Amino acid sequence: MKFPTPLLLSTLLLLPAFGAAAQTPTAPTPPALNLPKPVRRALAQVRPEAMRAHVAYLADDRLLGRKPGTPGYQMAVDYVVAQLKERDVEPAGENGGFTQRVRLRRATVRPGASASYQPAGNAAGLPLDAISLLPHPEQPTAQLSATGLVFAGYGISAPGENYDDYQGLDARGKVVVVLRGAPPAFPSTVAAASQDQTQIVRTAAAHGAVGVLFATLRPALGNPARLASSTSVLGADGKVAAARGFVSGPAGVAFTGTLSAAGLQTLLRAATSDTAQVMQRLRASQPAPVALPGTLSARWESTYQDFDSYNVVGKITGSDPQLRDEYVVHSAHLDHLGVGAPVRGDSIYNGAHDNATGVASVLEIAGIYSRLKQKPARSILLVLQTGEELGLLGSAYFAARPTVPAASLVANVNTDMPTLIAPLLSVVPLGVQHSTLAAPVAQAAAYLNLSIENDPEPEQNRFIRSDQYSFVAQGIPALHLKYGNRTPDGRNNLSEQVKQWRALTYHKPQDDMSGTFDFEAGRTYVQLNFLVGYLVAQNPTRPTWNPGDYFGRQFGGQQ
Repeated sequence: MKFPTPLLLSTLLLLPAFGAAAQTPTAPTPPALNLPKPVRRALAQVRPEAMRAHVAYLADDRLLGRKPGTPGYQMAVDYVVAQLKERDVEPAGENGGFTQRVRLRRATVRPGASASYQPAGNAAGLPLDAISLLPHPEQPTAQLSATGLVFAGYGISAPGENYDDYQGLDARGKVVVVLRGAPPAFPSTVAAASQDQTQIVRTAAAHGAVGVLFATLRPALGNPARLASSTSVLGADGKVAAARGFVSGPAGVAFTGTLSAAGLQTLLRAATSDTAQVMQRLRASQPAPVALPGTLSARWESTYQDFDSYNVVGKITGSDPQLRDEYVVHSAHLDHLGVGAPVRGDSIYNGAHDNATGVASVLEIAGIYSRLKQKPARSILLVLQTGEELGLLGSAYFAARPTVPAASLVANVNTDMPTLIAPLLSVVPLGVQHSTLAAPVAQAAAYLNLSIENDPEPEQNRFIRSDQYSFVAQGIPALHLKYGNRTPDGRNNLSEQVKQWRALTYHKPQDDMSGTFDFEAGRTYVQLNFLVGYLVAQNPTRPTWNPGDYFGRQFGGQQ
């Protein structure tokens, strides 16, 4: 799953200590799934040892953690392309090949950046280290002088949820201060989507803001670094095509940064607002807008390092003369963190679970399709993305600029860190409650004797933290299948086991082949993901967002 960039790191840490309400996936009892004998036979041929072999190669020290733009990542690309060719998958990338070029830009704030706040009247100024500037990925030199700031709660404007943090606020020409979080009354996936940094910035820009400060309630830990970096994707025109927390062009804002807890309290006191009362209103899912007097000025320079990485795209052509021009996407991210700070004597972040297991799943899904003489009605795209750990950048680029006609993408089934450490007895289909994808998920799970459960950790915001969300943001129904809580001993505490595993292994060098794996669970996971995609590909009706659904309204063109 995605590793926070400094931009993400500085803002994900700003979550208030209150969460969003859980949301229950519901679906009618599915009809019994009567698969053709060739499909049943192809399903039965998934081999745990094949998955193990893929993971062992991709997580080998020789690949040095598969960081985008490195020779190790290119070794992973070459391996995946070779495996797809062995399975008779057709190239579906650029220029008749299997790859799509993704131009990445790493931007860093240069030393000497400055930010100051001139309060109104006799109010106190901000502490010296209250503001940390974030780089501008398009302007090497940038400056800002904004008279007036506004506190806009979580920075959310959601008419469909009868909630607007901007009610009564004039943000035109001002810097908006927001907290990371969402109203506790919001359903969990809606709460997660509402916290998407790009959407927060876009909403601020729509209200005329010139900057956004992401504030925290947590006390500073030591002296935070004032210089930050971020990574974005460039389009053919050299402009930013995708970036977390940045919107290119006139719709964007000129300035983003972070604000310490002490800085937020200083601003609210200057506005004669009671911080406790403001937080109490937000906890009660009530907007708490505050006009903040004073002038904020900033000047900073950004340096850039541009480099290439690649998505891998393969195709299995469908059998129906009309539907073969539509595509179901099976995806997984191919990248990981590279070489970093040593942990217990190891500095290679191999990414065996995250996400070599997901890539192995897609390769074995391709193997099932390759064994079918009669292909499904729709075509299948197999997409292995770069830059997930940098902020879903490879998937954002592909979903917005696919190598097939954009309107032909009907659904995405994403595989990311299935956490294969125990038998797979139940699943959590993240996002399934928002679209008609609930039906094939229910059928596939019932066929494999898997129960469907709620997300045990809605506060983790997992629905927006992996590549399926890039497809959702383009209006394409998508989901991500995770482990459920059931265990063979009946304790049904797998989520607790996963928490312990995550604390010791997740995003650490210890996520290598010496860890815990259950590749029999991987076999079931592959079968489940295949069946969901296969059922969608066979259904003459395209998946749709549910009537009135939040994501349908937000991205799918619903009224």
